[in-house]
Amino acid sequence: MRITTTWDGGMAFVATQDGHTVRLDASSEHGGRNSGPRPKGLVLTGLAGCTGMDVVSILNKMRVAFTRFSVEVSGELTADHPKVFSRIHIRYVLHGPNIARDKVEKAVDLSQEKYCGVAAMLRKVCPITHEIIIQD
Repeated sequence: MRITTTWDGGMAFVATQDGHTVRLDASSEHGGRNSGPRPKGLVLTGLAGCTGMDVVSILNKMRVAFTRFSVEVSGELTADHPKVFSRIHIRYVLHGPNIARDKVEKAVDLSQEKYCGVAAMLRKVCPITHEIIIQD
């Protein structure tokens, strides 16, 4: 895996991965123009995407149907520099009729304990908790 990140003036950078680009920038209070997400936010985005893809794949194999699915990730930062995550919480929110909670729990557990490499890396530096919300 190789990422190229190029300075784009001010505090902004443009990252390229596999032909896709992502713009990063600082907030205006930190010298940026707020023209893109912050790096730490993208770490949480990576976690959400990684575990979300796992859960969708596992639920599809279990033939669990859902109409909507979202992964909400929140992280708490330490007060001192370097500011790192001190804890992370993941909310898995699924919508659909007759979703079997036990199958969703199994899919989430498999993602968190076996498949999600981003969670495995982050868990080495801070605790990760999760909850599952199922709505019709």
